[in-house]
Amino acid sequence: MMQMNIHEILKHLPHRYPFVLIDRIEDLQLNKEITAIKNVTINEPFFPGHFPYHPVMPGVLIVEAMAQAAAILSFKTMNVLPTEDSVYYFAGIDNVRFKKPVSPGDQLVLNVKIDRVLKGIWKYKATAHVANELVAEAQMMCILKNI
Repeated sequence: MMQMNIHEILKHLPHRYPFVLIDRIEDLQLNKEITAIKNVTINEPFFPGHFPYHPVMPGVLIVEAMAQAAAILSFKTMNVLPTEDSVYYFAGIDNVRFKKPVSPGDQLVLNVKIDRVLKGIWKYKATAHVANELVAEAQMMCILKNI
């Protein structure tokens, strides 16, 4: 069982505030899967506009959090760190489903499994849970590109 704190996460993600959506890695198994945590707080920069009287985390950011967990899993599996010359892009997102809204105070538990890797394209199955209840799921494809 491999865990990571925020300092280690920042080494393995090119994202920075306000777009880092992973707070902690609970478990990482190289070439297999990752379980990551996103603590959702009222201080998130998107809540004043989404929505002022009923704050809800945008679904696209839940999917982005899944992708960031996938990126960490891939970088650790490849034993490389992101550089200024590389970007980890979405290549596709399929079968996305949102089951329940995510609100301030919730803790998103993200689970991402590697489905397959072919010609540098990584395919994943991802879920997000709050209090053991499924809130979102998706299949994603990502690719590491040099810029």
